[in-house]
Amino acid sequence: MSKSNKVVSFLLAFGLVLSTLSACSVKEAADSSGNQTTDATAEPTSAEQNPVTLTTASMFGGTDANAGNYQSINAQFMADYPYITIEDDSQSADQDWKTKIAADFAVGNEPDVIQYFTDANASDVLAAHKFVTIDEIKAVYPEYASDILPTALAAAANPDGVLRAVPTTGYWEGLFCNKDLFDRYDLELPTDWDKMVRAIQIFRENDIIPIAVSLNNVPHYWIEFLILSAAGPQGYTSIPDSAPEDWCRGLEMFKTLRDMGAFPDDTDTIDNDFAGELFKNKEAAMQLDGSWYTGGIPDQRNTVVVTFPVIPEGKAQPGNMVGGISSGFYITKKAWEDADKRDAAVKFIMAHTNSKSVAIYWGGNGQAAAKVEPLADMTPLGISGLDYSSSATEISTPTDSRISQEAYNTLVAGIVDVSTGSRSGEDLLNEVLEINNK
Repeated sequence: MSKSNKVVSFLLAFGLVLSTLSACSVKEAADSSGNQTTDATAEPTSAEQNPVTLTTASMFGGTDANAGNYQSINAQFMADYPYITIEDDSQSADQDWKTKIAADFAVGNEPDVIQYFTDANASDVLAAHKFVTIDEIKAVYPEYASDILPTALAAAANPDGVLRAVPTTGYWEGLFCNKDLFDRYDLELPTDWDKMVRAIQIFRENDIIPIAVSLNNVPHYWIEFLILSAAGPQGYTSIPDSAPEDWCRGLEMFKTLRDMGAFPDDTDTIDNDFAGELFKNKEAAMQLDGSWYTGGIPDQRNTVVVTFPVIPEGKAQPGNMVGGISSGFYITKKAWEDADKRDAAVKFIMAHTNSKSVAIYWGGNGQAAAKVEPLADMTPLGISGLDYSSSATEISTPTDSRISQEAYNTLVAGIVDVSTGSRSGEDLLNEVLEINNK
């Protein structure tokens, strides 16, 4: 072979190598693109991503306390992912806005992501069948909602029991105790029924009201916990046709407690505000109330929250709690069926529902949906509330979220008579259920 022919052969071979390398490079680039690979765990750089405009809506608008937090997280999100633009429509969740959202879903104008109700308030929107379930999302993105506590995720289930929304915060109800009064008489906190009975006896003997409550005005916290304690979560959340034995046993405990001297002597005439003052002023040792009550208690150092003790023969377990989570973040099918928007929507919700963001939304008030650390400026009572809510084994919503308002009002109005023995719990419950099941 001549020298010139050798040169030509070398150049041809070198060109073939370059061609092969170039093809490999193109293939690798395609494989690394979020739009051209089926690997859901791939993390392409923003330069490799197609620009995405994500339409979002939330209830963090108007004067909502978390409106600023929501917008700050959005701003950081767009800084972290420059290829994603958020077009947000957040407003106060008044009736006009709810009507607009329902109309948007009905005509195919729903957003890609929405933070919305999870309970019966979402019925019109849920009826459009346009949300992706969490199970579907986790099948592709296993880390989705991974920071959220299982109890909080379950509490955010829709009325049909399906998980579609990822929550951030909720509320809890619990038994507040003036621990310094318990310490004064060498009493253990009422974490079981025997300790509760002894505390009631000792406090009554020493002219301290054991339990601050207005039975004529706001007895509903006790209605909830006594029925939950008697029936357990499954029985408590069912709506029977006639009075179940467990519910009756729970309500009859009102008379047992009254006969023990657990309530104020004027419990039939005082209002809830007055009952609260009895507790705050150390005239009463215990009060059932919600997480919103925490900030108004003057003695933040000597007040604690404990789980409600299970009544005799009760089917509840320690850690069964009355509370609620009524909103969360959803992904719509419109976003899910678009490869670019799908990934952006998942990233968006994970940015709002990781532990750090949940802690921001929570801010020490109510129930954090993720495991969070106490805030630097939290009071001992605030930490006690956090520990209490974080230890929940199951969260059940109050009865008024399951029965009609008329039926619930009848139930509340009948508690004084049940507590005095002038009416049986069974008779009251049968009236309530008859009204509800009309």
